[in-house]
Amino acid sequence: MELVYSPYDPAVIEDPFPVYARMRGEAPLYRNEALGFWALSRHADVAAALPDSDLYSSDHGPMIDPGAWGPNARSYLSFVAMDPPDHTRMRAIIARGFTQRRVAALEPMVRRMAAAYVAAAVEKGSFDFATELSARLPLDVISELIGVPLSDRAEIRGRSDALLRYDPNGEMGEDGLKSIIGLGDYYAAIVAERRKSPRDDLVSVLVADDELDDGEIIAFLMLLVGAGAETTTHLLNAAWYHAWRHPGQRAAAFAGAIGEWAAETLRYDTPAHGIARRLTREIELYGERLQPGAKIWLLIGSANRDESAFPEADAYDLTRDTSRAISFGAGRHHCLGAALARLEARVTLEELVRAVEPDYDVDPSGIRRTSHGNVRGMVTLPTTVQPRLRFGHG
Repeated sequence: MELVYSPYDPAVIEDPFPVYARMRGEAPLYRNEALGFWALSRHADVAAALPDSDLYSSDHGPMIDPGAWGPNARSYLSFVAMDPPDHTRMRAIIARGFTQRRVAALEPMVRRMAAAYVAAAVEKGSFDFATELSARLPLDVISELIGVPLSDRAEIRGRSDALLRYDPNGEMGEDGLKSIIGLGDYYAAIVAERRKSPRDDLVSVLVADDELDDGEIIAFLMLLVGAGAETTTHLLNAAWYHAWRHPGQRAAAFAGAIGEWAAETLRYDTPAHGIARRLTREIELYGERLQPGAKIWLLIGSANRDESAFPEADAYDLTRDTSRAISFGAGRHHCLGAALARLEARVTLEELVRAVEPDYDVDPSGIRRTSHGNVRGMVTLPTTVQPRLRFGHG
């Protein structure tokens, strides 16, 4: 059977891993003419390309979507669509808002939010894990970080959802474009307000640095909503789903292996599934001469299932060594929010384990997946839980 791969193929959206295995074996450099990219799928190739920004440039952004990839990507994807020196300057400033101290200080707030969402879900018994819990918490954390008042959060969530909805042809819909404009206007108002009266929030940290103009700050806030919220949502969904499918691993997770649960899920079913790069000079790869300007699609989701890096890579195993996983990227574009994502995942999973019995159920027939080319994940995840029985003073 001919090997055919597109990130928008419904079969790939449902389960890409058989295709990835064939690509790694038969076509480690795969050409998709229709979408105009070359895909690298082996761990060694992806791990080498990610930190090499001299050869694999980020200046057209990371998106596979033809409508979102190009020289203007930085206007709404901020520093992930930049190379040094611009990237170095901007990342250094933004990193001040994501220091270890600042992230650690968020834990009580994240736990309060997670506990409230989990309590509401447990009370219902049957609920949609994706829409009622995992999609809300990360967006609320980011809203708290940047000072979005509670009354505006539903609107921000709605606009973010539209922004992250792509049609199967890889084109951003009209709703998405309207949402970009609407979110941009909303964040512009927040930035103007913080310039007048700073607070103890992330926007005030960014505004206080005279090196960033308003456009740069707004672009970063847009990025936060997408990269910062959506990937954490999909990590939580995948952790819940795969633990349900693997009772032995679920038992380990519920016995306290929370960090391992998140780490193995990140490897096994990576939310940030692929990243696009622009080739800066001619190279030869696997017998093909690739020209400057070529679009290279780095399949992180495939690399994390490569047997050469992870023995029995298709097994979901919380005891495995995940140190070679590249779920958060590598090099100077390593995800700035990785510590925050890990914190959100750990705290939410801890609250779930504390509140529900391990024998929860999932209705696989009700699962729908995102068709966003860069991201793999579920947008609905119907689940049923029982409140955890408590003994003694626990």
